[in-house]
Amino acid sequence: MTQDNLCCSEHKRARQVQPGRGGSTIYPMTSPSPPLCDPVPAEPMRIVAQWLKDAWERRQQPNPNAMVLATTSADARPSARVVLCKGLVEEPGYLVFYTNYESQKGEDLAVSPCAAAVMHWDYLHRQVRVTGPVTRSPPAESDAYFASRPWPSRIAAWASKQSRPIASRADLVAAVAAAAERFGTPNPADPPPQGEDFSIARPPHWGGYRLWAESVELWQEGKSRIHDRFSWTRKLVPGAPRGFTPGPWSVARLQP
Repeated sequence: MTQDNLCCSEHKRARQVQPGRGGSTIYPMTSPSPPLCDPVPAEPMRIVAQWLKDAWERRQQPNPNAMVLATTSADARPSARVVLCKGLVEEPGYLVFYTNYESQKGEDLAVSPCAAAVMHWDYLHRQVRVTGPVTRSPPAESDAYFASRPWPSRIAAWASKQSRPIASRADLVAAVAAAAERFGTPNPADPPPQGEDFSIARPPHWGGYRLWAESVELWQEGKSRIHDRFSWTRKLVPGAPRGFTPGPWSVARLQP
């Protein structure tokens, strides 16, 4: 698929910085943003991957792969937080993130294994929404990612009982020091040794999740609030223990 399939034409909107309502400031676009077009591609994940790549290349925010992840508890109470999208697999179509399985989101996903994610890039004037079921990543995949993390972060994963109350920061620092002693590493609170690494196994309560794209919505700002919104949906049939067999996508343009 060529870039021509992803957009109708390259266009640039040069807006001058000017006061907005309520004393806010309207900033100009920082890069060309080709519009979505009719008809859009039959499947959306390639576009999501390209938009995420664009965000990475521009790096106009510290974590271009940040996304808001929303889950619901057993009593249907929603909660949301920002996590990092650590992988995007176009086919069969899912996002990957990592966390403590015993955290609030882990508990939510254990009883209600569905989630919604939003990636928004102000400077690109784009937004992605993905919703669908969530499964744990294969242990080997979580092991590989955990091993790639800096060793202080691996120690912290053992030390922190994420989302649980703790009496003080001193207690948290003490827990980190105890974990470091357990694994025979320096205390991460001290200046780290240069170029040194340590073998630290992944905790059984920590690993990856896959958010399977059952619906995807792409939004792109348009002039005079004539925005482009497209929604793709499909059915996911449970297949392998950690996956689904996806059906074909259907797409519709939505009013902004």
